[in-house]
Amino acid sequence: MNKPLKGNKEYIARINKTFDFIEQNLEKPLTLEELAEVASFSKYHFNRIFRAMVGETPFQFILRLRLEKAASLIPIHNNESISEIAFKCGFSDISIFSRNFKKYFGVPPSQYRDEQRQNSNLSQLDSNNDQAQNTPEAYFCPDSQTIKWRTNMEISKGVEVKQLPEMTVAYIRNVGAYDGDQTLYKSHQDKLFAWAGARNLLGGENFKYLMVYHDNPKVALSNNLRSSLSITVPPDTKVEGEIGKMVIEGGAYAVCHFELSQNDFQTAWNWAYGEWLPQSGYQPDDKPYFEDYLAPPQDGKFVVDFCIPVKPI
Repeated sequence: MNKPLKGNKEYIARINKTFDFIEQNLEKPLTLEELAEVASFSKYHFNRIFRAMVGETPFQFILRLRLEKAASLIPIHNNESISEIAFKCGFSDISIFSRNFKKYFGVPPSQYRDEQRQNSNLSQLDSNNDQAQNTPEAYFCPDSQTIKWRTNMEISKGVEVKQLPEMTVAYIRNVGAYDGDQTLYKSHQDKLFAWAGARNLLGGENFKYLMVYHDNPKVALSNNLRSSLSITVPPDTKVEGEIGKMVIEGGAYAVCHFELSQNDFQTAWNWAYGEWLPQSGYQPDDKPYFEDYLAPPQDGKFVVDFCIPVKPI
């Protein structure tokens, strides 16, 4: 179930600003006074306002994000100890981390790592047996002087690791997966486009329309998944109310090009993470990932790049 933030537009803007600040500083000690200042609320009222609008206190929210981040990193960062990952995620006490991790995920961190590795190996074996025709094949592209990947998968049109530039985007955020809720999605899209159109921000040579995802769906509860329907804007753009602004970091991204229908999105993401990534020599980097819509849908078909931040294993 979706959980749109409740409150007037000014309150929503302040909470979204707090979300962005927390995400950018998750590994650092965060105080209630600091968060209240970011949100421009009195520290005496901020905790109650945040909880009423989000459904969690600020520190419940921070704890959950830190635990989910750790759960995303533990299975793939094999060269780092559990303690190192816990410290990277903002925990200064490994015993507190382990206790909360077990409470949230049901098993200690070390057992979680072992189980995720085993599940990943089994999934890869099943995938190799059932979908060998979709296995990505690497080749050198003389035009771009880079390695690209191709597959016989019908909806996949190839993969390339690119250096993408930093982008400033204006967004409307949703808390909770859209899960095919076209009415809510269209409402957010219409609001964003109406705001941008009135300011001559739509279109242009470098204009992009994106769906940015802030959480790993494998470890986050679906009603906590945060996504931001976004358009690129000049860095000095002024925003207000439900329209927020954030910077998407530049760097290396796996750009997976697809031509697909609405029902194919989950299959495409599963292939990108389950088929391409394990054989690519890369691992996910700790940044939001996003869909880049390259053209308006036609006859129910979407032309879209799935952009996954990556770094070498």
